Amino acid sequence: MMWRTAKSYKLYEKRLKEPEAQFKGNYPEWRLLDYWGSTYTSRILFGCFYVAFYIIFATHWWLFLLLPIHFLMGPVQGAIVNWCGHKYGYANFNNGDKSKNTTPFDFFMLGELFQNNHHKRPNSANFAAKWFEFDPVYPIMRVMHWIRLIKLREAYL
Repeated sequence: MMWRTAKSYKLYEKRLKEPEAQFKGNYPEWRLLDYWGSTYTSRILFGCFYVAFYIIFATHWWLFLLLPIHFLMGPVQGAIVNWCGHKYGYANFNNGDKSKNTTPFDFFMLGELFQNNHHKRPNSANFAAKWFEFDPVYPIMRVMHWIRLIKLREAYL
């Protein structure tokens, strides 16, 4: 599944494939930023930034052992969300796909494992839908909205 997702992403990245209708529009597109973020140059520069950050701020040599976590946390988190979120758990909605919610492990992924809810309401800031589900990032986003750091909008279906 991860290999298929990577190949599919490459097609979207190169604009050879269009996203499904429910995932199109109502979000900003920054083509130059998308292009730059997908280059090996940007990836190498981010790696150098992480190493430089450690060189400047690490107080002990063993802290450099945390660098692999920084390098791998994005791909690992993405793999967990896209694998577990479509394989394990329960579904609140019949979305016509295999998306699932994986509570209680969702808390560790900060709401990202509410895949079934997210597929039903992709533009909602709150990924929780049932009374027993909790998206830990949503209250933070509400505070950021309240202090006018971000602007939340009403989700549409």
